[in-house]
Amino acid sequence: MERYDIAIAGGGPAGSAAAIALAREGLRVLVADAAPPNAFKTRAFKIGEGLPPNARSLLRELRIAEPALAACTVPSYGTLAAWGSHTLHANDTLFGVHGAGYSLDRAAFDATLRDAAAAAGAEIVGDARLVLVDDAARDDVRLTLRTSNGERAIRCRRAIDAGGRAASLSRRAGAARHRDDALVAFYLRLAATRDGDASGSTLVEAVPDGWWYSVRLPRGGRLVAFLGDAPDADRRRLLSVDGLWSKLGETTHLQALCAAHGYRPNGTPRGADASGGRLDRAAGDGWLAVGDAALAFDPLSSKGIANALYTGLAGARATRAVLAGDEAAAAGYAAHVAAIHAAYRAQLAQIYALETRWPHAPFWRRRQTVPDRAHRSPSTAPDSP
Repeated sequence: MERYDIAIAGGGPAGSAAAIALAREGLRVLVADAAPPNAFKTRAFKIGEGLPPNARSLLRELRIAEPALAACTVPSYGTLAAWGSHTLHANDTLFGVHGAGYSLDRAAFDATLRDAAAAAGAEIVGDARLVLVDDAARDDVRLTLRTSNGERAIRCRRAIDAGGRAASLSRRAGAARHRDDALVAFYLRLAATRDGDASGSTLVEAVPDGWWYSVRLPRGGRLVAFLGDAPDADRRRLLSVDGLWSKLGETTHLQALCAAHGYRPNGTPRGADASGGRLDRAAGDGWLAVGDAALAFDPLSSKGIANALYTGLAGARATRAVLAGDEAAAAGYAAHVAAIHAAYRAQLAQIYALETRWPHAPFWRRRQTVPDRAHRSPSTAPDSP
């Protein structure tokens, strides 16, 4: 039976951030990810392309060098949003204290983080899943590592769940997941038939039954995504090219942008759970959760990937403190995650409340509250589920 200090379920941004921090402390770290080996380097496309300007400090803490970032990002200068108004309003980030944000090539970005985790000393196992067996014994968590080559027993001092919204390890340990809403995303890549689209901003446009966003992709082309509630969404229609392209025709500004540059569908639409939510507890005996496993955000908040990096680092600090004898560190981390969720919910309600054009539409009625008029529209680019 192999022994590790830390076993991490999930090799996305949250799991990689935690692995980088802990491996640099000299701990023996295992990262098990469901994606096959090298999939992050060969996958043609992965949704989740926005990183706000304040995430730069997290990347510096992870010591991700600018040349590595340049290979998987392009600058993002804010949003153009038709939100609460038929007119587009600009929210620029270029001259803010943190400068521009990033539009990501998610496959390449995730590969960069995984490479940094491996360089720090973490063992990365692809096409793998960690299953919790027993978390009761102090400093002795038992798991099964399942790969395409079979199973092997693993023991570690602490486990970290970075497995996304499924949060399988945490739920197996007894935690329950609570969803805030039923938001789903339908997204499609586009290719231009005419040159000239040099926009560095994300376009956001509200519609009666949800909202759209679009961003230019680092590898070329553009992404369009429709966000609506699952009970209202015609999934079969929106997962067809004709259906989602026809739905885009209900927009004003996004339709005009696509027409101006001759954008046409390039591939088939996909769907994803975009609901917000959190675990009822983000830590327990022998484990804690980071990233979407701990709390997931509505993409409108622009916090998803930044939260993955932040909680990965915060979870790593809490884990290190527990190993050093601070038994309260895990509970403190869980309380901090709950506070983040409460603050996020309050901010999100303010933003949604600004859209008052369709007060009787089910999508908006579910989200209405008293708006804070200090906010005029979404201030940063949405990120994806």
